[in-house]
Amino acid sequence: MKRWIVMTLLLGSLAAAAQQNPEGLFLKSRAPEFRGKDQTGNEISLRDLRKKGKVVLVFYRGYWCPYCNKELRRLEDSLQLIRAKGASLVAITPEQAQGVTQTIAKTKADFPILSDQDGKIMRQYDVAFQVDDKTVTRYKSFDIDLAGNNNQKPDAVFLPVPAVYIIDQDGNITYRYFEPDYRKRPSVREILENL
Repeated sequence: MKRWIVMTLLLGSLAAAAQQNPEGLFLKSRAPEFRGKDQTGNEISLRDLRKKGKVVLVFYRGYWCPYCNKELRRLEDSLQLIRAKGASLVAITPEQAQGVTQTIAKTKADFPILSDQDGKIMRQYDVAFQVDDKTVTRYKSFDIDLAGNNNQKPDAVFLPVPAVYIIDQDGNITYRYFEPDYRKRPSVREILENL
């Protein structure tokens, strides 16, 4: 229990530690195209996903984040409902393949997860923020090496603000959830209603 409280406090410091204030993309914005390999090595592109229907795009921080894991588990549990609406679900994270594997072990995620180690997708969607050195050091004391997990430079560790976008077949953002408070996430019901 003590470790959970400490982790919660550390996660809270991440939200406060932003050295820049990303705003995320807004409704009716054009969603930037992206391409990458998922956890099984399949090539995933937003353009190809949009051809099949709407896309639910989720940004999460990493396997070490209990709030992210809870959100991804809920989405996995509701994956058939999302697909029944004709939509695809894809998640984006800065963590390397090993972290994605741990996320899948914790959440049983059966949807594509793309590793955005260079932060290009996070920057395109304006969700990336730089974590301050003090917070990076505190995480290391709990065996969470953010720079190592994300293959980033120790003095330039970036994470995404938790965000969810729904993108229509024309490439426009029709739903936006962007919340710097890591403890708040949209409900699956809200996502389904917006599909």
